[in-house]
Amino acid sequence: MGAGAPAALPRLGRLHPLCPFSPAGLRRWLSSRAPAPRICVVGSGPAGFYTAQHILKHHDLAEVDIYEKLPVPFGLVRFGVAPDHPEVKNVINTFTHTARSDRCAYYGNVTVGRDVTVGELQQAYHAVVLSYGAEDNRVLGIPGENLSGVYSARAFVGWYNGLPENRDLKPDLSCETALILGHGNVALDIARILLSPLDFLRKTDITDCSLAALACSKVKRVWLAGRRGPLQVAFTIKELREMINLPGTQPVLNPADFTGLENAVKEAPRPRKRLTELMIKTALEKPREKAVMAQAAVPRQWGLKFQRSPQEVLPTPDGMRVRGVRMALTRLEGSGDSAKAVPTGDMEELECGLVLSSIGYRSLPLDPAVPFDTQRGIIPNNLGRVVGVPGLYCSGWVKRGPVGVIITTMNDSFDTAQSVLEDLQGGVLDVSVSREGFGAVGSILRSRGIRPVSFSEWEKIDAAEVARGKAAGKPREKMVDPQEMLRLIGH
Repeated sequence: MGAGAPAALPRLGRLHPLCPFSPAGLRRWLSSRAPAPRICVVGSGPAGFYTAQHILKHHDLAEVDIYEKLPVPFGLVRFGVAPDHPEVKNVINTFTHTARSDRCAYYGNVTVGRDVTVGELQQAYHAVVLSYGAEDNRVLGIPGENLSGVYSARAFVGWYNGLPENRDLKPDLSCETALILGHGNVALDIARILLSPLDFLRKTDITDCSLAALACSKVKRVWLAGRRGPLQVAFTIKELREMINLPGTQPVLNPADFTGLENAVKEAPRPRKRLTELMIKTALEKPREKAVMAQAAVPRQWGLKFQRSPQEVLPTPDGMRVRGVRMALTRLEGSGDSAKAVPTGDMEELECGLVLSSIGYRSLPLDPAVPFDTQRGIIPNNLGRVVGVPGLYCSGWVKRGPVGVIITTMNDSFDTAQSVLEDLQGGVLDVSVSREGFGAVGSILRSRGIRPVSFSEWEKIDAAEVARGKAAGKPREKMVDPQEMLRLIGH
């Protein structure tokens, strides 16, 4: 046998289980000779963790390193899911199980594109998967958008959920009427947080400073406006039902908005049909007698406004703050999800002192070496394979755009992971040459003065948050300052 030729595989007969060439022994024998595929995932939200989970489950030798720019993991599960939806956060248990695998490592406090480049990661790993989500929001693109009192939904949600970059937002809640632009679940989340009884919120992991601000809030009326009609709303029935049943609040829906829809919705898919029927029922319901009698005490109100497209945020006389929004009334061309809102020429003004724009999140380019479609806000890809860059992949919102719920992201991430596994099996990814993985990246980071946070260090931060929360009668009290997190773990 010549130098460098592989050793002959042992023949397998009926073997004693302790024999080194029993099936388990054979697997160890093979793994000692084949370099383990080293995979890097950028981003530790649902897309990143589900991608890692699928690869680890379906490849016995693969090793996955997850990089995250914040010291703490879990992305939008921690910073996007509403505080009063703790059941949605249960996926953190699954992600923790993945992170604790001896073939998975987590490196927080590392900004890819700044602390280490994608090219450097490609040198250190057999495959790199970009799962860094959508770190920006779509803008309205109308006059007055930058007035005081106008906020993106993304920043507002980040503020009450403890996202470090939004901790100093200090939204002005001194007005009575708020306007949310958008008809998605995030819009309903914000409306619910603005109008929820404080006793409800105190028992959640909402941040201390946002709870204090909400305790002083004067907001008692919230309108949610969208360009299209009731058949095109993007929120789901669970969120709508929660809003309808919110104690101390009264829904205000105009029956005229729903004229003729009972027939139109008959052929619609069941979720859309049930959602529309609930809106119609709520619009036609007479206010409960008790609510009428207690009108002085109750009326925190919320309502849906349809076929209104914002044209201008109107300033107060001193030109400093928002006093309202000028809206173009629209009519619909086409039907169903593809219906388009076309201005009729009529306008109306809606008075409000707080505007929250909930028209969608947006991904940003990470590194000049990575192709990016600025029009669609995604990395061009084919089943998660980045176009024109072998060995580079993407999953989640940066792959398909900021749509869908966690289960949508799970399926999408499994699809990308499957592409990686197929490319490993088909030899598209050359694993005959071993890669150093974090061995190489760690040296680069040290040379640049970057100290990563490990998963066990995150667990110390986690324990401290839970202990603080317990003292306040809530699930956790989130730290909102990354420096405080790093001090806690001795960095």
